[in-house]
Formats: sequence, C-alpha cells, structure tokens
Amino acid sequence: MGPARRGRDAESLACHYLQVQGLKLIERNYQRRPGEIDLIMADSDSLVFVEVRYRRQARFGSGAESVDRRKQAKITACAQLYLQAHPEMAARPCRFDVISISGEAGDPAVEWIQDAFSTLV
Repeated sequence: MGPARRGRDAESLACHYLQVQGLKLIERNYQRRPGEIDLIMADSDSLVFVEVRYRRQARFGSGAESVDRRKQAKITACAQLYLQAHPEMAARPCRFDVISISGEAGDPAVEWIQDAFSTLV
C-alpha cells in the first residue's frame, strides 16, 4: 500500500473517529494555494480544521510532532481562505485540531489533540 492510500485511509479513520465523538463533516481535502486542510468539521457551534497525521512507527516522532510552525502557518492561511469563501461560517468560533494515528492498520492508536496549535511547537 502506497503513501497516498495510507493517507486516505488515515483520513477516513480520523473522520469516522470524530463523527463517533459527535462532530459533523463539512468538507474533506480543502485545497488552496498555501496548502490543504484534511477535514473541516462542526463541533457544536465551532468550526474545526483538522490535520490528520499517520506514523506506523514513532522512531522519528509522533504524527502530532510533525505539525511544525511552518505546517501550522500553511493550514491557518488555507483556513482563512476557506472562511473568506464561506462568509456564513466566519462568525463561528474556530479551532485547529490534530488527529495523530500510529501503529499498524489493523490496530491503530488514535490521539485527538484539540486546539492543537496553541499546544504544539
């Protein structure tokens, strides 16, 4: 299985996981010039921009640790473009979450970091 397929599978797993937690999917793979937002979801009245990261092994760090300031800036810029294109969403509180998935496909571990950009370096 190639990296693109693993990425899609990880996004599907993350989406399902968040839906079980009560979030509602608004859009998947929102792409604009600065980057991409894997999942855009609604959590009550909040708009949630979700970055999904998959690591089979943690020897080079967790998926969450790979969301550095540069990646955060790209996601933030893309989110601003989404809000400009969807002004009806702009009044909602927004946050940036990271779903870090690790392990083998048959038995993955899922870590959900809410409001991640305020806690990740």
